[in-house]
Amino acid sequence: MKEFTVKTSSRCAMIDITAPVSAVVTESRVKSGWCHVFVPHTTAAVTINENADPDVPVDILTSLAIIVPERGGYRHREGNADAHIKASLLGAAQTIIINEGRLVLGTWQSIFFCEFDGPRTRQVLVKIIADR
Repeated sequence: MKEFTVKTSSRCAMIDITAPVSAVVTESRVKSGWCHVFVPHTTAAVTINENADPDVPVDILTSLAIIVPERGGYRHREGNADAHIKASLLGAAQTIIINEGRLVLGTWQSIFFCEFDGPRTRQVLVKIIADR
């Protein structure tokens, strides 16, 4: 397993982590298998979506803010209940196929670290599993 750090500079953000995840795959020398990306945080997530148009991550964050507003009369006393809910909606993990030593992603797809309670320094864990 490999780990890398993501530093966020705002409360909510979607940060492209495709390059560091791909670097872990390359370093592993696995030609065929699975890449599991996990975020060990309750107010952050990982997702795969379009990165060709920079408005797509903005639209996702804007829509999540509408669906789960920051101030929603939540009972959680820390004041970040919306971040927990958003993280639960997107999820803490993604699994990507490895073929010919590379991540199998669609033309427009990237892997995003999603921050909902920043700014913070976060960890991303990557586990490579080779086919037998």
